[in-house]
Amino acid sequence: MTEQTSTPPNAEQQEALRQAWVREQFQKANKFLAEKGVIPSKVVPAESRYLAPYVAMWKIESKQPSHKTYWVMSGDLPSDYVDVSVAATAREALRHFSLTWQLKAENLVQSGATKDPTQAKFAQLLVSRAESLYKIQADDKLWG
Repeated sequence: MTEQTSTPPNAEQQEALRQAWVREQFQKANKFLAEKGVIPSKVVPAESRYLAPYVAMWKIESKQPSHKTYWVMSGDLPSDYVDVSVAATAREALRHFSLTWQLKAENLVQSGATKDPTQAKFAQLLVSRAESLYKIQADDKLWG
């Protein structure tokens, strides 16, 4: 009997995996915006940030329903978006989403909506991801 060992991906393979993840998150962000009635026109890559495989923060300009710019978040968490006027940078946008999600979760609890098991799970997910987002935005090493 032979044991199979998996070798860790080399740098080139890691980069290919990261690029595939970034493309997937870009598609996810665009689909999310389209579902909200926002038609993206272009991304601002210099101001977008990616921490694969956890979170991508996109700065995306829209052409419909009006010309606006948004921070759009995708990754291993619920997708969300906000007008760029609330945050000057991707890091500030992560902080905004973290605080907003904590408030949304608390509102679900206060309203009694968490009596529904689905809403209770959603509130727990929001709190968990909000805490993770806060840690990411607070880590200066990630933002060099």
